[in-house]
Amino acid sequence: VQLQASGGGLVQAGGSLRLSCSASGRTLRNSVTAWFRQAPGKEREFVGAVWRNGVNTYYADSVKGRFTISRDNAKNTVSLQMNSLKAEDTAVYFCAADFNLILSSVRMSTQYDYWGQGTLVTVSS
Repeated sequence: VQLQASGGGLVQAGGSLRLSCSASGRTLRNSVTAWFRQAPGKEREFVGAVWRNGVNTYYADSVKGRFTISRDNAKNTVSLQMNSLKAEDTAVYFCAADFNLILSSVRMSTQYDYWGQGTLVTVSS
């Protein structure tokens, strides 16, 4: 499956952005789809994920209540709505998918087989 992330940009602190990740080659239905991010000089970190059923979601504590992940199986896309953005949210955001992930590994980037190319989000303070 090929993943293509888009929607990044420059936004002021307190603003909102919506990232989108479109998939081709295979349906995302029954996959675990996630967003990770990587700030300069830092390791890639988990942001949020949606489980195979498309309903159960998981978030990093740092974004809980501000970010919402969702998947549209009909459009074969996964989105990340980011509200109340902070300067520390600045990073390259990556979408990822996996079809064999177990729940205990949902926050582990090394367990995802498929990755998009990343989209840059810059939040100015």
